[in-house]
Amino acid sequence: MKFTAYERSLQGTGASRRLRRADKVPGIVYGAGTPKMIELDHNALFFALKKEAFHSSILEMDLAGNVQKVLLRDFQMHAWKPIVMHIDFQRVDETTRLRKKVPLHFKGEENSPAVKTDHCLVGHVATEIEIECLASKLPEFVEIDLSGLVKGQSLHASDLKLPEGLKVVKHGTLNPVIVSVTVPKAETEEAAPTTPVVAAPDKKAKPKKDEKQNKK
Repeated sequence: MKFTAYERSLQGTGASRRLRRADKVPGIVYGAGTPKMIELDHNALFFALKKEAFHSSILEMDLAGNVQKVLLRDFQMHAWKPIVMHIDFQRVDETTRLRKKVPLHFKGEENSPAVKTDHCLVGHVATEIEIECLASKLPEFVEIDLSGLVKGQSLHASDLKLPEGLKVVKHGTLNPVIVSVTVPKAETEEAAPTTPVVAAPDKKAKPKKDEKQNKK
């Protein structure tokens, strides 16, 4: 994706406030050189942020006619208004090695034995994963084939088959669940053993009162 940025020289809270009143967003681009203060058109940026690729792929930033490859690193939104307050980009090149969270796209689950044969439910526990790779290898998303899922299976981060050059970032010994397969609740209830109902014993009939009554 390509976007346009403009150089800015004024800094500080007052300058940033004036930019926002003019529907501009203050920002910075750093890495591989001197940090540069920039500003962007708010509306164009606001709608770009709604696109998945803007968050997870290498972007082309046109700054004063010079196109640079950058990566979105951070942005701040207003506490309750739909306004972008600030944005950060990092310059990258072919040799830059980076860590970045990328979205997961799932396919094939409807053809898996878990769904097709056993009518199980497939839960997408995670929708993104952090990977490490060269900037030139960074994908917009990672596609995960679920056509081999079976009943009762859980797919962990270590089970993912990533494209060449991509590696899952591990945080200690954590190996989070990405996808889980569960049996529908109704089927579980049917399979559960039922407790036999024991009939309550009949109450004994009360003896009849003696028909004879004492004469006065």
